Amino acid sequence: MRLVVDFMKNLFTQEIAIDLGTANTLIMHNNKVIVDLPSIIAIDVRTKKVLAVGEDAKQMQGKTHENIKIYKPLKDGVIADYQVAELMIKEFIKRVPGVNKKFFTPSLTMVICIPSGITEVEKRAVKDSAQHLNAKEVYLIEEPMAAAIGSGISVTKAEGNMIIDIGGGTTECGVIALGGIVCQKSIKIAGDVFTNDISYFLRSKYNLYIGERTAEKIKIDIGAAMESIETPPKDIHIQGRDLPTGKPKEMNLSYKETIPALDKSILRIEDAVMETLSRTPPELAADIYKTGIYMAGGGSLLRGLDKRISKKTGLSVSLVEDPLRAVVKGTGVALKNIDKFTFLMK
Repeated sequence: MRLVVDFMKNLFTQEIAIDLGTANTLIMHNNKVIVDLPSIIAIDVRTKKVLAVGEDAKQMQGKTHENIKIYKPLKDGVIADYQVAELMIKEFIKRVPGVNKKFFTPSLTMVICIPSGITEVEKRAVKDSAQHLNAKEVYLIEEPMAAAIGSGISVTKAEGNMIIDIGGGTTECGVIALGGIVCQKSIKIAGDVFTNDISYFLRSKYNLYIGERTAEKIKIDIGAAMESIETPPKDIHIQGRDLPTGKPKEMNLSYKETIPALDKSILRIEDAVMETLSRTPPELAADIYKTGIYMAGGGSLLRGLDKRISKKTGLSVSLVEDPLRAVVKGTGVALKNIDKFTFLMK
């Protein structure tokens, strides 16, 4: 009988966990990450038709004509353009097996990850967008909590754990104990700002104008927070436009040149970490002294960033396993245990 009930439930309802990120959107279904794509969509402005989403749309970035517009509908971890965001999420959800039935569309139960610092209006916008996509039940989970769960940290114990989640739009610092976030700090400095920092640095120092994709490649390939890193990356060759002449220009770039470019933003992240620690109750601070700080998110992969934060705080700092997917994995665990996790917001 139980098997029949489960079969009927799966037939008419699909459960999905979504990490709706500024840079990437990840969707988990049946304990598997089904979608892991850039949060970008390309639309034909004449017909309003969706031309591409995800990686295909990203490849078009900076190369389109006037009839094609590239949108990044999420900004600083929240929905900036509701209609475009819904179109993008709808295209992503189509890739989830079992959602596109021939005879009927199953209702969805969603757990969606959100930044800890967003407003009630922004939360409402996320819920409304999900409900427009046939979501019957929508639950929200804050990023630090999802990252902690996805990292294997026991969030319900009477122990303090601190996690820093550096995504595309926001950096989330949170101290977690007894299934709740005791203190947190959310700042709009993260991976996208790192990318912009590199573009600005090259414009101001070398009069070299580069596109967003090139700046992101520099960040990923050679970006660093400090000089003393174990395996320094080799110099890379980049091309762009010379601002004074307008001619194409190329040059070699060392990882050491990204350090001053990123320094101001990293200082802001360090300040957020220190502010969170300063507001941590002493008993939990004692726990964090023993366990150290955990780091998750794509931005945490910046070379030397963990060592730099460790030097600033005097605590051990460690990257979690699979930092890029820790948040969606935690969201997926929360989805499977909705009744147990009372901190989920409905």
